Amino acid sequence: MIYGSMHEAIGRTPLVRLRLDAPDGVEVYAKLELANPFAMKDRVARHIILRARNQGVLRPGAPIVESSSGTMALGIALVGRALGHEVHIVTDPRIDTVTRAKLRSLGCELHVVAEMTSQGWQGARLERLDELVRDLPGAFWPQQYSNPDNPGAYRELADELRADLGRIDTLVGAVGSGGSLCGSVRALRRTLPDLWAVGVDCVGSALFDQPDEPRRLQSGLGNSLLPKNLDRRIIDEVHWLNDREAFEASVALAGEQQIFAGNTSGSVYRVLGDVAARARPGSRIVGIFPDRGDRYADTVHDPDHWAAHRLGELEVSLSPEAVDYGTPVRSWSRALIKGGVDKDQHLLFIESNTTGTGMMALRSSAALDLRPVLLTGDPDRYLGLGETGCEVLRCDTNDANALRSAIQERFTREEIAGVTTTSDFYVPAVADLAEWLGLPGSPVAAVTLCRNKALLRAKLAEAGVGQPRFAVVTAPDEVADAVAEVGLPCVVKPADDSGSNNVLLCRTPEEAAVQAELILGIHTNVRGMPTARTVLVEEFVDAPEFSVEMFSRDGVAECVGVTAKRVAGAPYFVESRHVFPAWLPTEDRAALVDTVTAALTACGVELGPTHTEVRLTADGPVIIEINPRLAGGMIPELIRLTTGVDLLEQQLRAAVGLATSLAPTRKGYAGIQFLIPGREGVLTEVGGVAAATGIAGVEQVRITGRVGARMRPARNAYDRLGHVIVSAATPAAVDDVLDAAVAAVRLEVADEPTGDAALPRASAGH
Repeated sequence: MIYGSMHEAIGRTPLVRLRLDAPDGVEVYAKLELANPFAMKDRVARHIILRARNQGVLRPGAPIVESSSGTMALGIALVGRALGHEVHIVTDPRIDTVTRAKLRSLGCELHVVAEMTSQGWQGARLERLDELVRDLPGAFWPQQYSNPDNPGAYRELADELRADLGRIDTLVGAVGSGGSLCGSVRALRRTLPDLWAVGVDCVGSALFDQPDEPRRLQSGLGNSLLPKNLDRRIIDEVHWLNDREAFEASVALAGEQQIFAGNTSGSVYRVLGDVAARARPGSRIVGIFPDRGDRYADTVHDPDHWAAHRLGELEVSLSPEAVDYGTPVRSWSRALIKGGVDKDQHLLFIESNTTGTGMMALRSSAALDLRPVLLTGDPDRYLGLGETGCEVLRCDTNDANALRSAIQERFTREEIAGVTTTSDFYVPAVADLAEWLGLPGSPVAAVTLCRNKALLRAKLAEAGVGQPRFAVVTAPDEVADAVAEVGLPCVVKPADDSGSNNVLLCRTPEEAAVQAELILGIHTNVRGMPTARTVLVEEFVDAPEFSVEMFSRDGVAECVGVTAKRVAGAPYFVESRHVFPAWLPTEDRAALVDTVTAALTACGVELGPTHTEVRLTADGPVIIEINPRLAGGMIPELIRLTTGVDLLEQQLRAAVGLATSLAPTRKGYAGIQFLIPGREGVLTEVGGVAAATGIAGVEQVRITGRVGARMRPARNAYDRLGHVIVSAATPAAVDDVLDAAVAAVRLEVADEPTGDAALPRASAGH
């Protein structure tokens, strides 16, 4: 294969079957990451640098600085120099002469610290690196120990193993930064949930709660500090080898398997022998071999070096001693980690909606033994936030890099259980963060597709899924042709807003042109995000409206139920009443579910709740929109009342990788009626709430409008003043109770005072 640059030759490394004594049918393989241009960290360097360039964090020609004593330095040098960057490497006296020569020949600037600090050589190197970052304008620090793009780089390695072997039962890997083993295990467990992960460390390393001995001789694994990328929760078993055992294993690897490698590969080789000897017949075991032996010719593979460091005086174990996790060890030992690492688990919420389920979700985290954290740019937006007991991390949630920095600085990876949101606008950001952190989630492309209705329309058309006729408009002069193509009346709406905002039924070309120009002129949405500035002109489908509530797991969507919907206030499309479950003939329900299932499959949605709005025409269902998140409008509460299924809890469980259950435990019907202003004016008084609450069947009466605020006939969901939720035995009874409760609520409206334009609107936005 021919490549245009050396960094393109990274990856696709060989897989070699090892000759080891093992039970019949046990297969043991070495993934030769040492066959990359320099070593395994080439993958990390390429992934981190390319991601940083794509995100604008690393500008063309800007310097790159990193702390490394070996393979990461070489990877940064390879990729950075190939892409035209100045590269500065901070290292320590342990750097071998081969690596030093390679780095200098590649054109890197080396900074060798003179002595270690109280936190070992790594601490001294990080202090020097901080100075460089301050002194070099625009410098980019890959931060291999805390940047989740380090473990993220090993998704490609996992894909290669899957392609070559299919099934893998055990993966063995050395642990230094935590990237290679943790990243590979996470990626493999998406399809191999029972994969057994074995970490290999060295005696004198603090990674797995052992006493730190900074003067250990091994390099490439172990650490005096706990890297943020290390997630010990996903490692099942850990082995420690002392310097003599690791060096002897490296020599044995060369003699027995003809693989000339460093001490990390040697240690993995030694552990593979033990794992294979204990394996069940038919097991398939893979070890990751990170580094070639040329860097270790005058250390690991040099008897004089052994003698100078009196390695012969160290005790040697021919097989590992099984110890309890936390027991100090001096020679080859192994321990099971399960239960040994006890860290608070945080569920990160990226913003929230403002209409009830958002604060409910934060409170619900406690029931799953999770600590909720709300990342937000404006905590004051959320009424009742202080009562949830969640941690608030303030940052610019509209900036992907700011979000990543906030998370990277605040948390270690093993403290993060999941990431989610209850806000429509932040679903793509959550998908991006989940991918970055290796957490459960739907693909970024899938949720981005659903959030942009213009992209969605194109995908559904390609898949042959029923939908209205449509045309996409990005400039005012395109509107006339779009209307002519779609026909009148038509619906004109933004491609990427929420809550029926700026959705209008237009009966003339002139109305459509005015509405399209309005939408095209809006540069930011209610959350301050840039809009797509794209308009959809769609056929008006005059047919009953429903929403289909689905929940996907591993790409398979299951129907939770169908909601009957009413809208009010034409020419606007503000939802006024929901009843769940919809009373439908069996064949109609099946048609709705089949259509939505086909749409979700076409979009590639893999995990979590979706809320799809559909109209049921005489010719079959047509998709109005797909929302790749939990239904709004308090529909989850209707589902809980009628089935016993708490969809909000299931969303949280899915976000952290826990099992979910959608099995109903009760039957019934429930409904919600939104309180919608009948005219413009000022809300002067709210009454009748107690009377409405006292009506049999009423579950909740909530007023969100504020006395003294302006109100108007609803043009979007933000104009609603509150809601009433009821439950009953039949759909007809639900309607009757809703009608009675709404009649009992009294909303007094007065004309707005002349000249007082500063009065606030009645309802806070989403």
